[in-house]
Amino acid sequence: MISAPTRRHVLAGAAALAVTPMVRPASAQASARVVVIGGGFAGATCARKLHRAGLKVTLVEPSASYISCPFSNAVLGGLRELKDQTFTYEALVREGIALAPIEAKAIDGDARRVTLGDGASLPYDRLILAPGIDIRFDGLQGYDQAASEVLPHAWKAGPQTSLLRRQLEAMDDGGTVVISAPNNPFRCPPGPYERASLIAHYLKTHKPRSKVLILDAKDAFSKQSLFTAAWKELYGEMIEWVGLSAGGKVTEVDPGSKTFITEFGKHRADVGNVIPPQRAGAIAVTSGIADQTGWCPIDPVTFEARQHAGIHVIGDAAIAGGMPKSAFSANAQGKACAQAVTLMLRGEAPPSPKLINSCYSLVAPDYGISVAGVYQPAKGLLADVAGAGGVSAAKAPASVRAAEASYAEAWFKTITHDVFG
Repeated sequence: MISAPTRRHVLAGAAALAVTPMVRPASAQASARVVVIGGGFAGATCARKLHRAGLKVTLVEPSASYISCPFSNAVLGGLRELKDQTFTYEALVREGIALAPIEAKAIDGDARRVTLGDGASLPYDRLILAPGIDIRFDGLQGYDQAASEVLPHAWKAGPQTSLLRRQLEAMDDGGTVVISAPNNPFRCPPGPYERASLIAHYLKTHKPRSKVLILDAKDAFSKQSLFTAAWKELYGEMIEWVGLSAGGKVTEVDPGSKTFITEFGKHRADVGNVIPPQRAGAIAVTSGIADQTGWCPIDPVTFEARQHAGIHVIGDAAIAGGMPKSAFSANAQGKACAQAVTLMLRGEAPPSPKLINSCYSLVAPDYGISVAGVYQPAKGLLADVAGAGGVSAAKAPASVRAAEASYAEAWFKTITHDVFG
């Protein structure tokens, strides 16, 4: 646990990172072409910073808007609407970033060219790959695209979020919500447990005889002691967590009966939420930028892909060592990568970065908890800086938990404005 002064220093450093001016490239490099694939927290951030550094940037993103996963659990808990999670690229276009509203189909790293869905191609001097995650529908027996319409994953915010919300609303009081949590790595390590919390908040308010069962492929998870203490305080016996060693790993699902099967038994759900294994977005896999793990190894200083020079990978798709797959991480990596690419195009060596991640979770509307960390390159990966991060105090008054919930809301407004506003 970090003390309050140290925590303020961490968050102050995060604020400073958000406003650090970019080094402008030499005029000889101003015509360099940079293509960014993916308009999420990582890609949109990087595109903005590169453009502000004077580079010619094209953002390839087929969706007209971005639906944020952070805070989408609040939609499931009935605290927000999905429209509050939705952001457009209008501000980026107004700044002068070229938007290609089409899917990237292939990357030719040798020719430095991206092929688009309509057959056209974009040449580049540097490519930034920020494709986020794809669901591994081959990663859990019985779970495929059709099964996700019965047992939604809702791990890509949008229609799946709305579907799971409708199922919760339709469930009778006294029903059981089963959540299957995957093994690491996956997007947003605290996400399944925040989700269980906010679903429990909804059930406690509207369907108090109901239960949430978390079946987990791990024996430990992010902010575990804080979550479990809060569950006991706020929800009593409503939330049950079953870890790996107690038989929590789901090995198969039966969508027809909404049954979750583990090595120890079977659990039938009234509402089932399967959070399956994940991998880097498809373009990274099909282009050979991902390795056998399904994720993309990178140089931790430049974010350049180990698999191919001239291509940089940021955000959830990257193997970032100790740095978690989170929106704050993606935003920080986007800024660091933009600076590295700008300097590399000038023929200069980028400095070793220090990156910050701060992650808030809501356990109830007025109950927030958080974790912060600082990371730097070490032994070819991004590693924790010892003593520079920490979590919320284990025992804190209600006023502190309420303040952290307010900070979470402020953080979301700040980061989405920084990326999309």
